[in-house]
Amino acid sequence: MEIVCLDLEGVLVPEIWLGVADITGIDELKATTREIPDYDQLMKRRLKIMSENDLGLSIIQKIVKGLKPLEGAKEFLEWLNTEFQVVILSDTFYEFSKPLMRQLEWPTLFCHRLETNASGKIVNYHLRMRDHKREAVKALKALNFKVYAVGDSYNDVSMLMEADVGIFFRASTNVIQKFPELPVTTEYNQLKKALIEKNLFRKGS
Repeated sequence: MEIVCLDLEGVLVPEIWLGVADITGIDELKATTREIPDYDQLMKRRLKIMSENDLGLSIIQKIVKGLKPLEGAKEFLEWLNTEFQVVILSDTFYEFSKPLMRQLEWPTLFCHRLETNASGKIVNYHLRMRDHKREAVKALKALNFKVYAVGDSYNDVSMLMEADVGIFFRASTNVIQKFPELPVTTEYNQLKKALIEKNLFRKGS
């Protein structure tokens, strides 16, 4: 039995915070886990910037509604669902992921929660659990799944290392150079091929 665990942003959809930065003009929000490996440090920085710029949840939700999945992502996900069980493991938040999930036809998503005050200002964030991507992979392996994982950033590495097969997809050069042992793909057809070739249960079938 096989299951594929995918990161969301950078693999299936654009980086949400980059979209927010582009629309609002707040360049400080362009930092992602590709540049800052420590997720807690990154989120505290984002919350501080949002507070300083009076940027509430409703504005981010409006921006996310205008985002589209990456070109070819929906077709890739449709194919993937015919060959494997699929779970998306993301460090995004349920409070603004719904428009993108709707466009991807509601795949299973494990992510985190935001805390807002009465005025809609984001005041805190709550992890589902620490290192949840890796922990999810560990749990699935304990359920006797062979796990394939795909990601693009520092916060995906523990998941990729824990999986039976971990694959980078469109990762930045600095991430790739730091973890040369992980195979790299840049296009969905290439990723498809890598998943099929690494799928030992299907070889020769």
